[in-house]
Amino acid sequence: MVVLSVLCYGCQEQEKSSVEPNPELADVSVERGAYLVKTIGCTDCHTPKKMSERGPIPDPDRFLSGHPADEVLPPYEPGSVQGYALFSMGLTAAHGPWGTSFAANLTPHETGIGNWTEAQFLRSMKEGQWRGLEGTRKLLPPMPWENYRHLTDSDLKSMFAYLQTITPVDNVVPNAVPPKME
Repeated sequence: MVVLSVLCYGCQEQEKSSVEPNPELADVSVERGAYLVKTIGCTDCHTPKKMSERGPIPDPDRFLSGHPADEVLPPYEPGSVQGYALFSMGLTAAHGPWGTSFAANLTPHETGIGNWTEAQFLRSMKEGQWRGLEGTRKLLPPMPWENYRHLTDSDLKSMFAYLQTITPVDNVVPNAVPPKME
């Protein structure tokens, strides 16, 4: 019985240590950044869609360029959709109790994150600060920065490094619209 307990204890310890990331061992890499950006859902909201026979699919010509500046949304009537959030057809804008939020342009164009520093990107992802600037409003739903803040600094730096390599897209995303008070 003692041997079984020791073996089980050893298995638990090994499992625990294998799931904890060690940020000291990770390096910043564009390849790692590409992997993360493409797998954690960034394109779901930050890439406009075009219609296909399968429904909306990411538009590769507007990869990560955020909500299209020329897309006009219908008026949002909070009373008619209480308890719901509504998304634009391209999934780049969301109406909800927080108002209307728009997915940011993540391309390295000056209308996106082209003028951002790495520190701003980390502050945005770790603290949820709009444009990574201190003292600004928090990022609005559906941006899951509260989840992404748990990524290691090297993962976030890798994501930022990758985003600096993609095609810049000139697209001025609208500012968030505060909620209508009834």
